[in-house]
Amino acid sequence: MAERIKCVIIGSGPAGYTAAIYASRANLAPVLYEGMQPGGQLTTTTEVENFPGYPEGVDGNEMMDQLKQQALRFNADIRSGRITEADLSSWPYKLKANTDYEIEAESIIISTGASAKYLGLADENKYRGKGVSACATCDGFFFRKKIVAVVGGGDTACEEALYLSQLCQKVYLIVRKNYLRASDIMKKRVEERENIEVLFEHNTVGLWGEGKVQGAHLVKRKGEADEQNVDIEIDGFFLAIGHQPNSSLFKGQLEMDEQGYILTKGNSTATSVEGVFAAGDVADSVYKQAVIAAGSGAKAALDAEKWLASKE
Repeated sequence: MAERIKCVIIGSGPAGYTAAIYASRANLAPVLYEGMQPGGQLTTTTEVENFPGYPEGVDGNEMMDQLKQQALRFNADIRSGRITEADLSSWPYKLKANTDYEIEAESIIISTGASAKYLGLADENKYRGKGVSACATCDGFFFRKKIVAVVGGGDTACEEALYLSQLCQKVYLIVRKNYLRASDIMKKRVEERENIEVLFEHNTVGLWGEGKVQGAHLVKRKGEADEQNVDIEIDGFFLAIGHQPNSSLFKGQLEMDEQGYILTKGNSTATSVEGVFAAGDVADSVYKQAVIAAGSGAKAALDAEKWLASKE
């Protein structure tokens, strides 16, 4: 027999844990499934300095544990594991946890986040948190007056390079093609910034360094007759080749944009299915910041509370 739950929160991180805090205080008796990466993306970083309330900064794992403990204080039911199936065709919604445990959910808050795209190099994992980052806004501060590289050729990569150029001594922009895919205005800004050097037709094939990133191995015109090996000395390596929203569980059931971000209505967290709400990076293709994710988690819980009240 399926377990009937008033509010199921799928995914943890700032959005999920904040939703659990608010939903618990509203007596919704929420059950949160933490997913494959309890605590979300911030558990892969070290110091977080841009979240309000931590004047000296805080370790990402420590901050997520504090959010989790706050939710537990208000009796949120936080469970390990993940939701593996979802059927939103009729209410109450049918879910399966950890492949076989059946749940009937009266409301759902989706906070599954988005995963940064990486090149797939073994060195990216080796140096993650030791010079490798997928968020210039989050980690750029640690590379003040240092030399960094940004990988990518679109608007996001240009934005990251421009942001870092205000902090760093020099920024290499590593572009696989022989042109930037970015908008004309972004191209112009990059070209005009003196401490940004664009490396066209370069591919990163490895990183090196003793305990932290100290350089990158590049190949110019990879696979062509005039292929060249190029090494650059850097202190930081930033990926800006996009994010993948973790929304595949709901594909074909919820309205999404072409990238897979869940679409919400107006200024709310309501999705295209009544009683289903989306918070955090899974519904945010623009900001991708912890404080914004936390705020949207609060909104989702308030929206769920209001919707459940209307059903009574």
